[in-house]
Amino acid sequence: MVRNLLRVITTLKREFSFIRGNILILMVSWVLMDFARPIPETYYSLFVLRLGGTPFIVGLIGFASLIALALVQFPGGYLADRYGRRKLIVTMTFGLAFSYIFYALAPTWHLILVGSVLGSLCLIYQAALRAITADSLPPEKRGIGFSVTMIVGLVSIASPLVAGFLYANYGLVRGMRLAYFMTMILFLAAATTRIKLRETLEVETQKVHFMDAVRSYPRAVRESMVIWSLIPRSAFYLFLIFTTSTFFASMCHPYYIIYATSILRIEEFQWALLLTWQSAVMFGSALPIGKLVDVTGRKKPLVASSLLFMLGMWLFIYGDVPRLILFFLLAGIGNSLISIAYRSMEADLVPRRHRGKVIGCTSFLDYILASVGQLIGGFIYESVSPQLPFFLLLTSTIPNALLTLLLIHEPERREM
Repeated sequence: MVRNLLRVITTLKREFSFIRGNILILMVSWVLMDFARPIPETYYSLFVLRLGGTPFIVGLIGFASLIALALVQFPGGYLADRYGRRKLIVTMTFGLAFSYIFYALAPTWHLILVGSVLGSLCLIYQAALRAITADSLPPEKRGIGFSVTMIVGLVSIASPLVAGFLYANYGLVRGMRLAYFMTMILFLAAATTRIKLRETLEVETQKVHFMDAVRSYPRAVRESMVIWSLIPRSAFYLFLIFTTSTFFASMCHPYYIIYATSILRIEEFQWALLLTWQSAVMFGSALPIGKLVDVTGRKKPLVASSLLFMLGMWLFIYGDVPRLILFFLLAGIGNSLISIAYRSMEADLVPRRHRGKVIGCTSFLDYILASVGQLIGGFIYESVSPQLPFFLLLTSTIPNALLTLLLIHEPERREM
């Protein structure tokens, strides 16, 4: 029995040997951020409405925020490949933390707009973060590695319950202000943790100048566009298919809670419980899905995620509490599948030296389409039909699954 136990321990050590150095530091920072972020997100759209906004204003704020986020993706990818990942990540995580003060003090929705745009500009470090994560994982462990980095999100299971507690005890507005102050403090702690990261790239120079990011913009755009001729075509199809799906998903994202509470008559605290259930499913399924992605490949899980979303949207549109429980079960598994399989396939197809630029380019177009999606989604929800954005998302999953099946092929040799 002791021998079997030792064998199990040895196997586990070998399976999770990558959890050290940068990966361990990032996981600690994600624990803090993943717990904090969903607390104010739970009732964000209702908060905007209470501060004088409308469903269209919710979409307008999302549009402005995502446009700002898109604009920093090219220089973010360029700077990550030229100056390295670490410095950009650390500096901008501090900036992101301080952006939450605007939400906490907002007397009207206008200051939320300001905080949202500033926070998005600080996310210039996203390409660097994704690159340093991919750099720090061995190729044969990427599926399980990305799943483990997701599992730290288990801490967010309790976050909607914290939001529900604040709502029940302090009301919507005061509870949201407390939630944003909590988020700022925890993000500052995460930024401090990231100071210990080690650089994974040999860089031209360690000194970063802000104006260089501005001056480098045309060159960053040029290099990011040219990069598609240097990588496999499957990487381009992967980006094209799932960027398009981002547009339809963004049409719906801010309106789930508004639709659920105003059309389906779901109570606010019930919504918090449903989000808790989704988080439990998503993060609880991450480890077996990560192993599945490593064993069966990346393509099949990508197709399966589209099919799950297609089934789930029917349940949401005509939902009650039992149907929403099943919807969030399917959505949680679907989100876990697409997140792990997409990131693994992207890392397999794109060489390390091009990774920052590719991530910057794909993120730029993702956010442009997402921004337009939120604006159009707000208009459709408010002026045409509350159900229509969700029906459009449902319809988009069918060609998404077919195109993935036909156009995306796994590489014979995975990139380091």
